[in-house]
Amino acid sequence: MSKVRVGGEPVRKFLIENLAEHPSDIVRVTAERFGCTRQAVHKHLQRLISEGAVIQSGQTRSKRYQLAPLVQWSKQYDLGAALAEDAVWRNDVAPLLGTLPENVLSIWHYGFTEMFNNVIDHSAARHVSLSLVKTAAATTVTIYDDGVGIFKKIQAALGLEDERHAVLELAKGKFTTDPANHSGEGIFFTSRMFDQFVIASGEVYYSHDFEEKEDWILQASSSGGGTLVRMVLHSHTARTLKKVFDKFTSDDDYGFTKTVVPVKLMRYGDENLVSRSQAKRLLSRFDRFKVVVLDFSGVASVGQAFADEVFRVFKSKHPAVEIVAIHASSEVKRMISRATSLGASET
Repeated sequence: MSKVRVGGEPVRKFLIENLAEHPSDIVRVTAERFGCTRQAVHKHLQRLISEGAVIQSGQTRSKRYQLAPLVQWSKQYDLGAALAEDAVWRNDVAPLLGTLPENVLSIWHYGFTEMFNNVIDHSAARHVSLSLVKTAAATTVTIYDDGVGIFKKIQAALGLEDERHAVLELAKGKFTTDPANHSGEGIFFTSRMFDQFVIASGEVYYSHDFEEKEDWILQASSSGGGTLVRMVLHSHTARTLKKVFDKFTSDDDYGFTKTVVPVKLMRYGDENLVSRSQAKRLLSRFDRFKVVVLDFSGVASVGQAFADEVFRVFKSKHPAVEIVAIHASSEVKRMISRATSLGASET
């Protein structure tokens, strides 16, 4: 069967968008995707190399390709001086981003100013370091401050037993250590706008990958003191601020009324979710929402007391709050069904 001749622009776009995941076999993957010869793909790849968009390393079978940084910049700021996030955005970050689609620039404007303002208002840091790397496919912005650490601050504010518990509170949204001046929505919405979003502080690592939907990760981190925030966004995403806000706000008043909580953030190591005290920690501040979606991905089972506290006791006390379970295993569904049936028999 003869190979298909395809235009160069679709092939080069595919190469740029998939190079990070296929640094050593991108030629094969692209040839299979477009039904063309490897020689044709090589021609497009060489053009990207000559344009400075792609870097080649190694020889023959050990060849590897990676996207070249079109922009690579860093700067440290003194937080003792008068510093405003909008000025840093306007003077430093926006010019480096260059010409991007309006929806992409809007996401960067919102996410960067929210995260940089958090450093100014909450970190108690002396310095903040900012770096930006832009390739043909995406831009990465990293913000690092030498302050008290976001998870330690939340732990102290809520009197939590472990700073890891602070991750759960961030995942819920509507939490701030300064309610007089902040809504507690910034991190929640920002984390859902970017293709990758990471906060690392102390020994806690908090990450959201858009492609993995609501799959948050909690693990040990090599980060020292202070807080590191990293945001990655593809340059041609179709995502918009409105789409993200609409997913978690009500139609009538645009209030932040819905949250999605990964239940697996309750688990540490081999710990099982069996007790009412664990359930009460999960349920904290649920009464501030109209809809709470509990994502049971990665949770094989829960105990009877845990399910009863969430799906019967809390529901009886807060009938206006709708709790929805998704990605539940058959065992979890059985426990939920048992709890809800007991609740129904009491009405």
